[in-house]
Amino acid sequence: MNLKKIFPDEQSIPEKVSISFQRQTGYLVNGEIRHWTGPFEKVLSPVYIQNGKGPEQKVLGEYPKLTGKEAMNALDAAVEAFDNGRGLWPTMSVRQRISHVEEFTARMVEKREEVVKLIMWEIGKSAKDSQKEFDRTVQYIKDTINALKDLDRKSSRFEIEEGVIGQIRRSPLGVVLCMGPFNYPLNETYATLIPALITGNAVIFKPPKLGVLLHSPLLEAFRLSFPAGVVNTVYGDGEEVVQPIMKSGKVNVLAFIGTSHVADIIKKAHPSPHRLRSVLGLEAKNTAIVLSDADLDLAVNEIVTGTLSFNGQRCTALKMLYVHQDILPKFIEQFTAAVDRLKAGMPWDEGVDITPLPEEGKAAYLDSLVRDAVSKGATVLNKRGGKHIESIYFPAIVFPVNSDMQLYHVEQFGPVIPVAAFNDIDEPLRYIMESKYGQQVSIFGTGTDEIARLIDPLVNQVARVNINSQCQRGPDTFPFTGRKDSAEGTLSVSDALRVFTIRSLVAAKENSLNKKIFTEIVRENKSNFLSTDFIF
Repeated sequence: MNLKKIFPDEQSIPEKVSISFQRQTGYLVNGEIRHWTGPFEKVLSPVYIQNGKGPEQKVLGEYPKLTGKEAMNALDAAVEAFDNGRGLWPTMSVRQRISHVEEFTARMVEKREEVVKLIMWEIGKSAKDSQKEFDRTVQYIKDTINALKDLDRKSSRFEIEEGVIGQIRRSPLGVVLCMGPFNYPLNETYATLIPALITGNAVIFKPPKLGVLLHSPLLEAFRLSFPAGVVNTVYGDGEEVVQPIMKSGKVNVLAFIGTSHVADIIKKAHPSPHRLRSVLGLEAKNTAIVLSDADLDLAVNEIVTGTLSFNGQRCTALKMLYVHQDILPKFIEQFTAAVDRLKAGMPWDEGVDITPLPEEGKAAYLDSLVRDAVSKGATVLNKRGGKHIESIYFPAIVFPVNSDMQLYHVEQFGPVIPVAAFNDIDEPLRYIMESKYGQQVSIFGTGTDEIARLIDPLVNQVARVNINSQCQRGPDTFPFTGRKDSAEGTLSVSDALRVFTIRSLVAAKENSLNKKIFTEIVRENKSNFLSTDFIF
Protein backbone atom coordinates (compact mmCIF):
# COMPACT_ATOMS: atom_id res chain seq x y z
CA MET A 1 0.00 0.00 0.00
CA ASN A 2 1.61 3.22 -1.18
CA LEU A 3 -0.03 5.88 0.97
CA LYS A 4 1.67 8.67 -0.95
CA LYS A 5 -0.50 7.82 -3.97
CA ILE A 6 -3.72 7.31 -2.09
CA PHE A 7 -5.05 10.83 -2.69
CA PRO A 8 -6.30 11.67 -6.21
CA ASP A 9 -5.56 14.53 -8.53
CA GLU A 10 -8.51 16.63 -9.66
CA GLN A 11 -8.68 14.99 -13.10
CA SER A 12 -8.98 11.44 -11.74
CA ILE A 13 -12.07 12.16 -9.62
CA PRO A 14 -15.13 10.56 -11.27
CA GLU A 15 -17.46 13.17 -12.75
CA LYS A 16 -20.51 11.87 -10.89
CA VAL A 17 -18.87 12.56 -7.50
CA SER A 18 -16.88 15.68 -8.35
CA ILE A 19 -17.96 18.79 -6.49
CA SER A 20 -17.67 22.53 -6.94
CA PHE A 21 -17.06 25.15 -4.27
CA GLN A 22 -20.09 25.37 -1.96
CA ARG A 23 -20.74 28.88 -0.65
CA GLN A 24 -23.68 28.77 1.74
CA THR A 25 -25.09 32.20 2.59
CA GLY A 26 -28.57 31.19 3.71
CA TYR A 27 -29.90 30.41 7.16
CA LEU A 28 -33.52 29.79 8.13
CA VAL A 29 -35.23 32.07 10.66
CA ASN A 30 -38.94 32.71 11.19
CA GLY A 31 -39.98 31.13 7.92
CA GLU A 32 -37.55 32.94 5.67
CA ILE A 33 -34.11 32.10 4.33
CA ARG A 34 -31.97 35.08 5.19
CA HIS A 35 -28.66 35.69 3.46
CA TRP A 36 -25.52 36.42 5.42
CA THR A 37 -23.03 39.07 4.33
CA GLY A 38 -20.69 38.90 7.32
CA PRO A 39 -17.69 36.63 7.93
CA PHE A 40 -17.75 32.99 6.82
CA GLU A 41 -16.26 29.79 8.20
CA LYS A 42 -14.12 27.84 5.74
CA VAL A 43 -15.00 24.16 5.20
CA LEU A 44 -12.07 21.83 4.53
CA SER A 45 -12.75 18.37 3.19
CA PRO A 46 -10.84 15.43 4.72
CA VAL A 47 -9.97 14.55 1.11
CA TYR A 48 -6.60 15.86 -0.06
CA ILE A 49 -5.87 16.58 -3.74
CA GLN A 50 -2.51 16.00 -5.46
CA ASN A 51 -1.28 19.25 -7.00
CA GLY A 52 2.25 18.42 -8.17
CA LYS A 53 3.85 19.50 -4.90
CA GLY A 54 2.09 16.87 -2.81
CA PRO A 55 -1.38 16.41 -1.33
CA GLU A 56 -3.29 19.58 -0.40
CA GLN A 57 -6.52 19.63 1.59
CA LYS A 58 -9.49 20.49 -0.60
CA VAL A 59 -11.37 23.65 0.30
CA LEU A 60 -14.95 22.50 0.01
CA GLY A 61 -16.83 25.70 0.74
CA GLU A 62 -17.91 28.07 3.50
CA TYR A 63 -20.91 28.77 5.70
CA PRO A 64 -22.17 31.79 7.71
CA LYS A 65 -20.34 32.60 10.93
CA LEU A 66 -23.32 34.09 12.70
CA THR A 67 -23.21 36.15 15.87
CA GLY A 68 -25.22 36.16 19.07
CA LYS A 69 -27.64 38.64 17.50
CA GLU A 70 -28.70 36.19 14.77
CA ALA A 71 -28.86 33.38 17.32
CA MET A 72 -31.26 35.40 19.46
CA ASN A 73 -33.37 36.17 16.38
CA ALA A 74 -33.71 32.41 15.84
CA LEU A 75 -34.63 31.93 19.49
CA ASP A 76 -37.21 34.72 19.38
CA ALA A 77 -38.77 33.15 16.29
CA ALA A 78 -39.05 29.76 18.00
CA VAL A 79 -40.47 31.29 21.18
CA GLU A 80 -43.04 33.22 19.15
CA ALA A 81 -43.99 30.13 17.12
CA PHE A 82 -44.63 28.15 20.30
CA ASP A 83 -46.25 31.16 21.99
CA ASN A 84 -46.50 29.52 25.41
CA GLY A 85 -48.35 26.61 23.85
CA ARG A 86 -50.87 28.84 22.03
CA GLY A 87 -49.09 28.87 18.66
CA LEU A 88 -50.46 27.36 15.46
CA TRP A 89 -48.00 24.43 15.55
CA PRO A 90 -48.39 23.22 19.16
CA THR A 91 -52.21 23.50 19.02
CA MET A 92 -52.46 21.77 15.65
CA SER A 93 -53.92 18.27 15.50
CA VAL A 94 -51.58 15.31 15.33
CA ARG A 95 -53.00 14.45 11.92
CA GLN A 96 -52.12 17.93 10.60
CA ARG A 97 -48.56 17.86 11.99
CA ILE A 98 -48.01 14.47 10.41
CA SER A 99 -49.11 15.93 7.07
CA HIS A 100 -46.46 18.66 7.34
CA VAL A 101 -43.71 16.14 8.14
CA GLU A 102 -44.78 13.94 5.22
CA GLU A 103 -44.59 16.99 2.96
CA PHE A 104 -41.06 17.70 4.21
CA THR A 105 -40.01 14.07 3.68
CA ALA A 106 -41.12 14.13 0.05
CA ARG A 107 -39.07 17.28 -0.56
CA MET A 108 -36.10 15.80 1.30
CA VAL A 109 -36.03 12.71 -0.92
CA GLU A 110 -35.69 14.97 -3.97
CA LYS A 111 -32.34 16.20 -2.55
CA ARG A 112 -30.88 12.73 -1.91
CA GLU A 113 -28.07 12.84 -4.46
CA GLU A 114 -26.95 16.31 -3.40
CA VAL A 115 -26.96 15.52 0.32
CA VAL A 116 -25.20 12.16 -0.13
CA LYS A 117 -22.40 13.78 -2.12
CA LEU A 118 -21.89 16.40 0.59
CA ILE A 119 -21.77 13.74 3.33
CA MET A 120 -18.96 12.03 1.42
CA TRP A 121 -16.94 15.17 0.86
CA GLU A 122 -17.51 16.79 4.26
CA ILE A 123 -16.84 13.89 6.62
CA GLY A 124 -15.15 11.28 4.40
CA LYS A 125 -17.89 8.66 4.73
CA SER A 126 -17.95 6.09 1.94
CA ALA A 127 -20.53 6.46 -0.83
CA LYS A 128 -22.31 3.31 0.30
CA ASP A 129 -22.50 4.41 3.93
CA SER A 130 -23.51 7.96 2.95
CA GLN A 131 -26.40 6.58 0.92
CA LYS A 132 -27.31 4.29 3.79
CA GLU A 133 -27.34 7.22 6.21
CA PHE A 134 -29.70 9.21 4.01
CA ASP A 135 -32.04 6.28 3.37
CA ARG A 136 -32.05 5.24 7.01
CA THR A 137 -32.97 8.80 7.99
CA VAL A 138 -35.92 8.84 5.61
CA GLN A 139 -37.05 5.48 6.99
CA TYR A 140 -36.63 6.81 10.54
CA ILE A 141 -38.99 9.69 9.71
CA LYS A 142 -41.58 7.29 8.29
CA ASP A 143 -41.26 5.01 11.33
CA THR A 144 -41.67 8.03 13.62
CA ILE A 145 -44.88 8.99 11.83
CA ASN A 146 -46.24 5.47 12.26
CA ALA A 147 -45.19 5.37 15.92
CA LEU A 148 -46.96 8.68 16.58
CA LYS A 149 -50.11 7.39 14.91
CA ASP A 150 -50.00 4.34 17.15
CA LEU A 151 -49.38 6.44 20.26
CA ASP A 152 -52.23 8.78 19.37
CA ARG A 153 -54.62 5.89 18.72
CA LYS A 154 -54.01 4.59 22.23
CA SER A 155 -54.81 8.06 23.58
CA SER A 156 -58.04 8.53 21.61
CA ARG A 157 -60.27 7.25 24.38
CA PHE A 158 -61.62 8.50 27.69
CA GLU A 159 -60.89 6.87 31.02
CA ILE A 160 -63.24 6.89 33.99
CA GLU A 161 -61.72 6.29 37.42
CA GLU A 162 -63.26 6.99 40.84
CA GLY A 163 -65.96 9.18 39.36
CA VAL A 164 -63.58 11.25 37.24
CA ILE A 165 -63.61 11.35 33.42
CA GLY A 166 -60.24 12.02 31.83
CA GLN A 167 -58.39 11.94 28.57
CA ILE A 168 -54.61 11.61 28.64
CA ARG A 169 -52.47 12.68 25.71
CA ARG A 170 -48.93 13.86 25.19
CA SER A 171 -48.24 17.56 24.71
CA PRO A 172 -45.07 19.42 23.62
CA LEU A 173 -42.58 20.98 26.01
CA GLY A 174 -41.71 24.19 24.14
CA VAL A 175 -38.47 25.28 22.49
CA VAL A 176 -35.92 22.57 21.64
CA LEU A 177 -32.26 23.16 20.80
CA CYS A 178 -31.01 20.31 18.59
CA MET A 179 -27.28 19.72 18.08
CA GLY A 180 -26.09 16.62 16.23
CA PRO A 181 -22.68 14.91 15.84
CA PHE A 182 -20.30 14.99 12.88
CA ASN A 183 -20.12 11.21 12.43
CA TYR A 184 -23.84 10.86 11.64
CA PRO A 185 -24.61 14.51 10.86
CA LEU A 186 -27.90 13.77 9.13
CA ASN A 187 -29.25 10.65 10.83
CA GLU A 188 -28.52 11.40 14.47
CA THR A 189 -29.48 15.04 14.12
CA TYR A 190 -32.85 14.09 12.64
CA ALA A 191 -33.29 11.37 15.26
CA THR A 192 -33.93 14.23 17.70
CA LEU A 193 -35.12 17.02 15.38
CA ILE A 194 -37.97 15.08 13.75
CA PRO A 195 -39.61 13.68 16.92
CA ALA A 196 -39.24 17.10 18.58
CA LEU A 197 -40.98 18.72 15.61
CA ILE A 198 -43.76 16.24 15.01
CA THR A 199 -44.86 16.37 18.65
CA GLY A 200 -45.47 20.12 18.46
CA ASN A 201 -42.27 21.74 19.70
CA ALA A 202 -40.49 24.66 18.01
CA VAL A 203 -36.88 23.85 17.09
CA ILE A 204 -33.56 25.66 16.81
CA PHE A 205 -31.09 23.51 14.95
CA LYS A 206 -27.31 23.95 15.00
CA PRO A 207 -25.36 21.59 12.73
CA PRO A 208 -22.07 20.09 13.96
CA LYS A 209 -18.82 21.88 13.11
CA LEU A 210 -18.00 19.09 10.65
CA GLY A 211 -20.99 18.34 8.45
CA VAL A 212 -22.64 21.73 7.98
CA LEU A 213 -23.02 22.17 4.23
CA LEU A 214 -24.96 18.94 3.75
CA HIS A 215 -27.96 20.51 5.52
CA SER A 216 -28.08 23.49 3.14
CA PRO A 217 -30.04 21.71 0.36
CA LEU A 218 -32.83 20.99 2.88
CA LEU A 219 -33.38 24.55 4.14
CA GLU A 220 -35.96 25.28 1.44
CA ALA A 221 -37.78 22.03 2.25
CA PHE A 222 -38.06 23.11 5.89
CA ARG A 223 -39.19 26.61 4.89
CA LEU A 224 -41.94 25.32 2.61
CA SER A 225 -43.13 22.49 4.86
CA PHE A 226 -43.54 24.12 8.28
CA PRO A 227 -45.15 27.28 9.70
CA ALA A 228 -42.88 30.27 10.28
CA GLY A 229 -40.59 29.96 13.30
CA VAL A 230 -41.17 26.24 13.84
CA VAL A 231 -37.73 25.36 12.40
CA ASN A 232 -34.79 27.76 12.68
CA THR A 233 -31.09 27.24 11.98
CA VAL A 234 -27.97 28.79 13.47
CA TYR A 235 -24.35 28.44 12.35
CA GLY A 236 -21.03 29.45 13.81
CA ASP A 237 -18.97 29.09 16.97
CA GLY A 238 -20.82 27.42 19.83
CA GLU A 239 -19.72 29.96 22.40
CA GLU A 240 -20.95 32.76 20.18
CA VAL A 241 -24.36 31.36 19.17
CA VAL A 242 -25.27 28.60 21.64
CA GLN A 243 -24.34 30.31 24.90
CA PRO A 244 -26.72 33.29 24.53
CA ILE A 245 -29.57 30.98 23.52
CA MET A 246 -29.06 28.86 26.64
CA LYS A 247 -28.44 31.83 28.95
CA SER A 248 -31.84 33.22 27.98
CA GLY A 249 -33.51 30.41 29.90
CA LYS A 250 -36.06 30.09 27.10
CA VAL A 251 -34.89 26.67 25.91
CA ASN A 252 -37.04 23.88 27.34
CA VAL A 253 -35.19 20.87 25.92
CA LEU A 254 -31.54 20.34 24.98
CA ALA A 255 -31.01 17.54 22.48
CA PHE A 256 -27.26 17.12 22.10
CA ILE A 257 -25.05 14.34 20.75
CA GLY A 258 -21.34 14.85 21.37
CA THR A 259 -18.97 14.86 24.33
CA SER A 260 -19.90 15.08 28.00
CA HIS A 261 -17.48 17.99 28.43
CA VAL A 262 -19.34 20.13 25.88
CA ALA A 263 -22.74 18.96 27.18
CA ASP A 264 -21.81 20.14 30.67
CA ILE A 265 -20.79 23.57 29.37
CA ILE A 266 -24.05 23.98 27.46
CA LYS A 267 -26.25 22.81 30.33
CA LYS A 268 -24.52 25.02 32.91
CA ALA A 269 -25.32 28.10 30.82
CA HIS A 270 -29.05 27.60 31.45
CA PRO A 271 -30.25 29.69 34.43
CA SER A 272 -32.87 27.12 35.45
CA PRO A 273 -31.27 23.68 34.93
CA HIS A 274 -33.92 22.07 37.12
CA ARG A 275 -36.50 22.60 34.39
CA LEU A 276 -34.26 21.93 31.41
CA ARG A 277 -34.94 18.50 29.99
CA SER A 278 -31.82 17.00 28.43
CA VAL A 279 -31.54 14.29 25.81
CA LEU A 280 -27.85 13.48 25.51
CA GLY A 281 -25.88 10.93 23.51
CA LEU A 282 -22.29 11.08 24.74
CA GLU A 283 -19.03 9.10 24.78
CA ALA A 284 -18.59 5.36 25.12
CA LYS A 285 -15.77 2.85 25.49
CA ASN A 286 -17.66 -0.26 24.46
CA THR A 287 -15.91 -3.53 25.24
CA ALA A 288 -15.91 -6.89 23.48
CA ILE A 289 -15.37 -9.97 25.66
CA VAL A 290 -14.23 -12.97 23.60
CA LEU A 291 -14.69 -16.14 25.66
CA SER A 292 -12.61 -19.30 25.28
CA ASP A 293 -15.44 -21.15 23.48
CA ALA A 294 -16.22 -18.34 21.03
CA ASP A 295 -16.91 -19.10 17.38
CA LEU A 296 -13.81 -17.35 16.04
CA ASP A 297 -15.01 -16.88 12.47
CA LEU A 298 -18.16 -15.19 13.70
CA ALA A 299 -16.35 -13.17 16.39
CA VAL A 300 -13.66 -11.87 14.04
CA ASN A 301 -16.19 -10.89 11.39
CA GLU A 302 -18.36 -8.98 13.88
CA ILE A 303 -15.41 -7.35 15.65
CA VAL A 304 -13.80 -6.11 12.42
CA THR A 305 -17.06 -4.36 11.55
CA GLY A 306 -17.68 -3.32 15.14
CA THR A 307 -14.27 -1.69 15.55
CA LEU A 308 -13.77 -0.20 12.10
CA SER A 309 -17.10 0.65 10.45
CA PHE A 310 -16.68 4.31 9.40
CA ASN A 311 -13.11 4.14 10.71
CA GLY A 312 -14.32 3.43 14.25
CA GLN A 313 -15.78 6.95 14.45
CA ARG A 314 -18.98 5.83 16.15
CA CYS A 315 -20.02 6.05 19.79
CA THR A 316 -21.24 2.45 19.41
CA ALA A 317 -17.89 1.21 18.04
CA LEU A 318 -16.02 -1.51 19.93
CA LYS A 319 -13.12 0.37 21.52
CA MET A 320 -11.57 -2.26 23.81
CA LEU A 321 -11.15 -6.01 23.24
CA TYR A 322 -10.67 -8.57 25.99
CA VAL A 323 -9.73 -12.00 24.57
CA HIS A 324 -9.39 -15.20 26.59
CA GLN A 325 -5.77 -16.38 26.77
CA ASP A 326 -6.65 -19.88 25.50
CA ILE A 327 -7.77 -18.62 22.08
CA LEU A 328 -5.66 -15.47 21.87
CA PRO A 329 -3.10 -16.76 19.28
CA LYS A 330 -5.80 -17.98 16.87
CA PHE A 331 -7.88 -14.85 17.37
CA ILE A 332 -4.90 -12.56 16.73
CA GLU A 333 -3.93 -14.49 13.61
CA GLN A 334 -7.40 -14.26 12.09
CA PHE A 335 -8.11 -10.73 13.27
CA THR A 336 -4.87 -9.15 12.03
CA ALA A 337 -5.23 -10.85 8.65
CA ALA A 338 -8.82 -9.61 8.32
CA VAL A 339 -7.89 -6.03 9.24
CA ASP A 340 -4.92 -5.94 6.87
CA ARG A 341 -7.21 -7.02 4.02
CA LEU A 342 -9.27 -3.85 4.40
CA LYS A 343 -9.10 -1.38 1.55
CA ALA A 344 -8.07 2.21 2.20
CA GLY A 345 -9.06 4.89 -0.27
CA MET A 346 -11.38 7.72 -1.15
CA PRO A 347 -15.08 7.73 -0.18
CA TRP A 348 -16.20 7.04 -3.76
CA ASP A 349 -13.83 4.10 -4.35
CA GLU A 350 -15.60 0.81 -4.88
CA GLY A 351 -15.41 -1.48 -1.83
CA VAL A 352 -13.48 1.03 0.28
CA ASP A 353 -13.28 0.38 4.03
CA ILE A 354 -10.88 2.99 5.42
CA THR A 355 -11.50 6.60 4.37
CA PRO A 356 -10.07 10.02 5.30
CA LEU A 357 -10.65 11.25 8.88
CA PRO A 358 -12.46 14.60 9.07
CA GLU A 359 -11.14 15.86 12.42
CA GLU A 360 -8.11 18.12 12.18
CA GLY A 361 -4.96 16.45 13.52
CA LYS A 362 -6.75 13.15 14.15
CA ALA A 363 -4.08 10.92 12.56
CA ALA A 364 -1.40 12.57 14.68
CA TYR A 365 -3.51 12.09 17.82
CA LEU A 366 -4.08 8.40 17.08
CA ASP A 367 -0.36 7.99 16.42
CA SER A 368 0.41 9.54 19.81
CA LEU A 369 -1.84 6.99 21.52
CA VAL A 370 -0.09 4.13 19.75
CA ARG A 371 3.40 5.49 20.51
CA ASP A 372 2.44 5.89 24.17
CA ALA A 373 1.28 2.27 24.33
CA VAL A 374 4.39 0.98 22.53
CA SER A 375 6.66 2.91 24.89
CA LYS A 376 4.99 1.08 27.77
CA GLY A 377 5.33 -2.44 26.37
CA ALA A 378 2.68 -2.86 23.69
CA THR A 379 3.21 -3.90 20.08
CA VAL A 380 1.39 -3.06 16.85
CA LEU A 381 0.40 -6.54 15.67
CA ASN A 382 -0.70 -6.01 12.07
CA LYS A 383 1.80 -5.27 9.30
CA ARG A 384 0.00 -2.20 7.98
CA GLY A 385 -1.04 -0.96 11.39
CA GLY A 386 -0.54 2.73 12.09
CA LYS A 387 0.68 3.73 8.63
CA HIS A 388 -0.66 7.18 7.93
CA ILE A 389 -0.46 10.24 5.75
CA GLU A 390 -2.43 13.46 6.23
CA SER A 391 -6.04 12.34 7.01
CA ILE A 392 -5.61 8.63 6.20
CA TYR A 393 -4.75 6.33 9.09
CA PHE A 394 -4.59 2.58 8.55
CA PRO A 395 -6.02 0.61 11.53
CA ALA A 396 -3.53 -0.40 14.22
CA ILE A 397 -4.13 -3.43 16.46
CA VAL A 398 -2.26 -2.76 19.72
CA PHE A 399 -1.43 -5.54 22.23
CA PRO A 400 -1.14 -5.96 25.19
CA VAL A 401 -2.86 -2.84 26.49
CA ASN A 402 -2.95 -2.14 30.22
CA SER A 403 -3.98 0.59 32.65
CA ASP A 404 -0.65 2.42 32.34
CA MET A 405 -1.50 3.38 28.77
CA GLN A 406 -3.75 6.20 27.57
CA LEU A 407 -5.37 3.83 25.09
CA TYR A 408 -6.78 1.82 27.99
CA HIS A 409 -8.77 4.80 29.26
CA VAL A 410 -9.64 7.26 26.47
CA GLU A 411 -12.28 6.95 23.79
CA GLN A 412 -9.98 6.90 20.74
CA PHE A 413 -12.86 7.45 18.27
CA GLY A 414 -10.80 6.20 15.37
CA PRO A 415 -9.10 3.13 13.84
CA VAL A 416 -6.87 2.08 16.74
CA ILE A 417 -7.87 -1.20 18.40
CA PRO A 418 -6.56 -1.97 21.91
CA VAL A 419 -6.46 -5.66 22.87
CA ALA A 420 -5.92 -7.24 26.29
CA ALA A 421 -5.80 -10.93 27.28
CA PHE A 422 -7.57 -12.43 30.30
CA ASN A 423 -7.74 -15.71 32.19
CA ASP A 424 -10.15 -14.63 34.90
CA ILE A 425 -13.49 -13.23 33.73
CA ASP A 426 -13.34 -10.73 36.59
CA GLU A 427 -10.67 -8.80 34.64
CA PRO A 428 -12.95 -7.55 31.83
CA LEU A 429 -15.83 -7.21 34.28
CA ARG A 430 -13.72 -4.99 36.51
CA TYR A 431 -12.69 -2.91 33.51
CA ILE A 432 -16.33 -2.29 32.59
CA MET A 433 -17.38 -1.59 36.18
CA GLU A 434 -14.56 0.91 36.74
CA SER A 435 -15.12 2.68 33.42
CA LYS A 436 -16.87 6.05 33.54
CA TYR A 437 -18.81 4.99 30.44
CA GLY A 438 -21.72 2.59 30.23
CA GLN A 439 -23.26 2.32 26.80
CA GLN A 440 -22.93 -1.26 25.48
CA VAL A 441 -20.88 -4.46 25.59
CA SER A 442 -20.48 -7.42 23.24
CA ILE A 443 -20.02 -11.02 24.46
CA PHE A 444 -18.72 -13.67 22.10
CA GLY A 445 -19.12 -17.29 23.19
CA THR A 446 -21.25 -20.42 22.88
CA GLY A 447 -21.69 -21.72 26.44
CA THR A 448 -25.02 -20.63 27.87
CA ASP A 449 -23.93 -20.95 31.52
CA GLU A 450 -21.09 -18.45 31.26
CA ILE A 451 -23.00 -16.07 29.00
CA ALA A 452 -25.93 -16.09 31.44
CA ARG A 453 -23.60 -15.36 34.37
CA LEU A 454 -22.24 -12.35 32.48
CA ILE A 455 -25.60 -10.96 31.39
CA ASP A 456 -26.95 -10.43 34.92
CA PRO A 457 -24.21 -8.08 36.22
CA LEU A 458 -23.57 -6.40 32.85
CA VAL A 459 -27.14 -5.16 32.35
CA ASN A 460 -26.56 -3.15 35.53
CA GLN A 461 -23.44 -1.55 34.04
CA VAL A 462 -24.40 -0.86 30.43
CA ALA A 463 -27.65 -0.18 28.59
CA ARG A 464 -27.33 -2.98 26.01
CA VAL A 465 -25.64 -6.38 26.07
CA ASN A 466 -25.00 -7.84 22.60
CA ILE A 467 -24.54 -11.60 22.26
CA ASN A 468 -22.25 -12.70 19.40
CA SER A 469 -22.79 -9.40 17.62
CA GLN A 470 -21.18 -5.97 17.48
CA CYS A 471 -22.47 -3.01 19.45
CA GLN A 472 -24.91 -0.92 17.45
CA ARG A 473 -27.76 1.53 17.64
CA GLY A 474 -30.35 -0.27 15.53
CA PRO A 475 -32.98 -1.37 15.02
CA ASP A 476 -34.33 2.14 15.63
CA THR A 477 -37.36 0.67 17.38
CA PHE A 478 -35.07 -0.56 20.21
CA PRO A 479 -34.17 1.84 23.04
CA PHE A 480 -30.86 3.63 22.61
CA THR A 481 -29.29 5.08 25.74
CA GLY A 482 -26.42 4.58 28.17
CA ARG A 483 -25.44 4.62 31.82
CA LYS A 484 -22.90 6.76 33.67
CA ASP A 485 -21.27 9.37 31.39
CA SER A 486 -22.58 7.83 28.15
CA ALA A 487 -26.09 9.24 27.88
CA GLU A 488 -29.07 10.96 29.43
CA GLY A 489 -32.56 10.12 28.24
CA THR A 490 -33.57 7.35 25.86
CA LEU A 491 -33.94 7.51 22.10
CA SER A 492 -35.76 5.14 19.76
CA VAL A 493 -38.63 5.66 17.39
CA SER A 494 -41.18 5.50 20.22
CA ASP A 495 -39.03 6.69 23.14
CA ALA A 496 -38.11 9.91 21.31
CA LEU A 497 -41.78 10.85 21.03
CA ARG A 498 -42.06 10.57 24.80
CA VAL A 499 -38.84 12.36 25.64
CA PHE A 500 -39.93 15.55 23.83
CA THR A 501 -43.40 15.56 25.39
CA ILE A 502 -45.18 15.37 28.72
CA ARG A 503 -48.36 13.53 29.61
CA SER A 504 -51.21 16.01 29.96
CA LEU A 505 -54.85 15.34 30.74
CA VAL A 506 -58.23 16.99 30.73
CA ALA A 507 -60.41 15.78 33.60
CA ALA A 508 -63.84 16.46 35.07
CA LYS A 509 -66.14 14.90 37.62
CA GLU A 510 -68.55 12.42 36.12
CA ASN A 511 -71.84 14.31 36.19
CA SER A 512 -74.46 15.19 33.60
CA LEU A 513 -73.13 18.70 32.93
CA ASN A 514 -69.56 17.56 32.30
CA LYS A 515 -70.69 14.62 30.19
CA LYS A 516 -72.68 17.04 28.04
CA ILE A 517 -69.66 19.37 27.68
CA PHE A 518 -67.29 16.55 26.75
CA THR A 519 -69.77 15.02 24.31
CA GLU A 520 -70.39 18.31 22.52
CA ILE A 521 -66.68 19.19 22.23
CA VAL A 522 -65.84 15.74 20.84
CA ARG A 523 -68.87 15.41 18.55
CA GLU A 524 -68.35 18.80 16.95
CA ASN A 525 -64.53 18.53 16.80
CA LYS A 526 -64.04 21.71 18.81
CA SER A 527 -60.69 20.65 20.31
CA ASN A 528 -57.60 19.02 18.85
CA PHE A 529 -56.62 17.67 22.28
CA LEU A 530 -59.98 16.54 23.66
CA SER A 531 -60.84 14.27 20.78
CA THR A 532 -61.62 10.69 19.86
CA ASP A 533 -60.26 11.15 16.34
CA PHE A 534 -58.64 7.88 15.26
CA ILE A 535 -55.72 8.17 12.79
CA PHE A 536 -55.41 5.30 10.34
